[in-house]
Amino acid sequence: MLHSIDVSATVTYWYEGNCPQTGDRLRLPRTKFVESIAHRLMQQLGDQEEGKMFGVLLVETAEGNQAVLKAFSGLLNGKSMIPGWVPPIPGRESVALQEAETLQILSAISREIIELQQLSIRQEFDRLSSEFAVKLQQMSIDHQQRQQWRQEQRDRVGESVELDNQSRKDGIDRRNLKRQRDRTLQPLIEKIAQADARIRELKQRRRSISQQLQAEMHRVYSLTNFAGRSIFLNQIGSLPTGTGDCCAPKLLHFAATHGLKPLAMAEFWWGKSQSDKICGEFYGACVDRCQPIMGFLLSGLPQSALSILYEDDALIAVDKPAGLLSIPGRTLDRQDSVLSRLHGSALAVHRLDQETSGILMLARDQQTQRFLSQQFQQRQVKKIYEAVLTEAIEPTEGAIDLPLWSDPGDRPRQKVDRRGKPSLTQFRRLDNSTRFELIPVTGRTHQLRVHCAIGLGVPILGDQLYGSPTGDRLHLHSRELHIQHPQGHWLTLRSPVPF
Repeated sequence: MLHSIDVSATVTYWYEGNCPQTGDRLRLPRTKFVESIAHRLMQQLGDQEEGKMFGVLLVETAEGNQAVLKAFSGLLNGKSMIPGWVPPIPGRESVALQEAETLQILSAISREIIELQQLSIRQEFDRLSSEFAVKLQQMSIDHQQRQQWRQEQRDRVGESVELDNQSRKDGIDRRNLKRQRDRTLQPLIEKIAQADARIRELKQRRRSISQQLQAEMHRVYSLTNFAGRSIFLNQIGSLPTGTGDCCAPKLLHFAATHGLKPLAMAEFWWGKSQSDKICGEFYGACVDRCQPIMGFLLSGLPQSALSILYEDDALIAVDKPAGLLSIPGRTLDRQDSVLSRLHGSALAVHRLDQETSGILMLARDQQTQRFLSQQFQQRQVKKIYEAVLTEAIEPTEGAIDLPLWSDPGDRPRQKVDRRGKPSLTQFRRLDNSTRFELIPVTGRTHQLRVHCAIGLGVPILGDQLYGSPTGDRLHLHSRELHIQHPQGHWLTLRSPVPF
């Protein structure tokens, strides 16, 4: 049994697609933790000549335990089913004989194409063409030299029959050499043209046979998603050969049909590197085969729900988990956020760092947004954070007053610099260990993280950006928030510290 982890804390990639029914963007992460599981599988695989994609899927069972599924793309050592590995999706077995026979035909066609491309007459044609080209070039040089000599003779003694005969002989020799070249090369040209025509015919036949096999396989390949819906590949649309044989469809289909909840997935290339695939590297969903069906595969998979701390017609306060953005980022892979999960039903008032967990306030309308934002800007909101430092320090309480500056050449890191904005944090040790209460008077980017790392000289546990490579997450949590409600009364919100 694997230990429980926060799979959203170290996301390195999102497998995602739109639900065919609702249009919602569905996502499944690749995390540092599942990558470590994949690295262990790489060690087990050892040396492998054949390069191919492998995948692991971290799942949660109905009993709440965690387990790992593993899969390979296509065939492994010529086999589609190997004990301990996820089997292929249903349907392949029904066309296995047809597939094997078709692959033999396609292989024979490919061998014939290669033979025609490597015919010895092609090398013979190239050799003879080169030889005649050299002879013609040398003849042209000789003729130019003799022509120059004849011109000099004419300039000295005048026209002569002998000089004219020499000119005519050079022309005859050149025409005879070209005729010899054409007589020699023409039979080879005809044979090569016949071979090229046969190659075109074979390629067209190979394409037609492949398309027929693809259509038959897509007609019987059946995928099931987490909503319990099954569909044949040919119902999804025009997809290339091999769709459904990749790791992701195998893993997700198996999980969906066995009552397993996916937590994180990783796919990697192992074995001999090929073109753009490097052994040991992680890759996302392939664009042509997996990405078009990812939305269907993830349909019905519960998306991470937000814990609501307070909600009314004016505002909503959520308990943001570590690893989740407050608002969507600029790039496609950074769209998952508190705001996007609320599906447009709220407006941002302030933000928490992606790695920070705790209370996040949002407004239901623009008037409330302006009212609450003004309180944050005028420092009327009291925020209390709790953090765990990497080691114990003295003093046990006080204030940190350091200006913070964002270096344009080193974003998102913040620096203590006289050019920066004033920033003030009050701190107090909560017990005899490394746990501290932090109260930011100002609200600068990364203020608490920099003030601890530089002002106190000790970074927050798990803060990789400012000096703590250890820890499964940033140990910083927005524990309390005191703010005035638009109706006039004060709200005090609290969130339990998760570490």
